[in-house]
Amino acid sequence: MKNINLNERIIYALDVPTPDEAKQWVRKLDGDIKFFKVGLELFLSGWWDIVDFIIDRGNQVMLDLKFFDIPETVHLAIQQVKDRGVSLTTIHGNDAIIKAAVKDRGNVKVLAVTVLTSFDESDMRQMGMTGSVEDLVLIRAKKAFALGCDGVVSSALEAKPLRDALGDGFFIVTPGIRPESSVKGEDDQKRIATARNAIINGADHVVIGRPIRTAEDPISTIKKLQDEIAQGLAQH
Repeated sequence: MKNINLNERIIYALDVPTPDEAKQWVRKLDGDIKFFKVGLELFLSGWWDIVDFIIDRGNQVMLDLKFFDIPETVHLAIQQVKDRGVSLTTIHGNDAIIKAAVKDRGNVKVLAVTVLTSFDESDMRQMGMTGSVEDLVLIRAKKAFALGCDGVVSSALEAKPLRDALGDGFFIVTPGIRPESSVKGEDDQKRIATARNAIINGADHVVIGRPIRTAEDPISTIKKLQDEIAQGLAQH
C-alpha cells in the first residue's frame, strides 16, 4: 500500500450548496480529515475561493468535475487546475480526451472515472450494452492506465479485480462507501461497500459524504470509519 496517512484516507465529500456551509464543515472536520472533495455543485457556487480556503488550511482537494468535452477543451481545463494546488482531479472520456488531460498536467493527479456508482447492470441493459459492470470498469481502467492517468475512480466492488489485473502502480479512489453499522435504505448509489472492504480490495482513498454529514456525531463516525480503514490495512 502507498504511504498515505490515515487522516488522508477518507476524502470528505463537500456535497453542500454554499461555500459558507462547506467552510463550516472544513473547520469542523479538518482536525481529523485532511482531504476534501469539491464537486460540481459546490464549485459552481464557490468557485476557486472554496478550493483555496481548503488548501490554505493545510488540506488536500479532490476537484471532482469529471471533465468531458473535446480534447483541446479538456486540456485547457486541466491547465486551469494544475497550478491551483489541487491534488486530484477527474475526467471522463475516450482515448483522445485522456491523452489531452494528462499532457502537461503538472503536479495534479488525473483520475479517470470508470463507471459511476449510481450505475448498475440494469442501466447497462437499458443502454443496449452487454457484459458486466466489472468488465466495463476493467476495460476503461486498463485504457486509462495505459494512456498515462494516475488512477481511476471506481466502486470498491471492482477494486480487487483492478489490482489483480493492473498492479499497485496507480491510485484507486472509491465512492459509494457506507459505515459497517448502516443499513441500506433509499440510496442513489447502487454499488456500495464498507470502508474496510474497500481498503482490503485495494482502494487508496474512500470518498464519504452523507454518512458523516447526517450523523448525530460526525467526529465519532469519522473515528469509527478510520478504525475500519485501519483494520482493512492490517488485513491487506
